[in-house]
Amino acid sequence: MINEKVDIENCDCNVIHQDVVNAVKEKMPDEENLYDLAELFKVFGDTTRIKILYALFTSEMCVCDIAAVLGMTQSAISHQLRVLKHARLVKYRKEGKVVYYSLDDDHIKQIFDQGLNHINEK
Repeated sequence: MINEKVDIENCDCNVIHQDVVNAVKEKMPDEENLYDLAELFKVFGDTTRIKILYALFTSEMCVCDIAAVLGMTQSAISHQLRVLKHARLVKYRKEGKVVYYSLDDDHIKQIFDQGLNHINEK
C-alpha cells in the first residue's frame, strides 16, 4: 500500500439530517453481528493464514502438504489452521491417519476475490 496524505473534508455546519441518520440506524446490523464481522476480518489480517487459504483454493490438503508449500513447520501450520477452523473458514475430514483441510464453503473464495479486486483497482 502506498503511503499518501489524504485530505478529508469536514462539514462546517452543525445540522443533523435526521432522516438520513434514522435510515442508516434502521439498516445498521446489531452490535453482536458487527463484532463478529470485525473478528472475521481480523483472521484475514495474517499473511500466513491468507497463504493457507489461497493454497486451499486449489486443492484440499493435509498439514504436511501445506507446510511444504509454505516452507513452514507443521506445528506453525496447525496453529493457523486452528484459528481458521475456529473462524469457520476451513473444515477437515479424516482418511485413516491423515487429516485433509479444505475451505468451509464458497463464500471464503468470494471474500478473497473481492479483496483482491479492491486492491488491484487503479
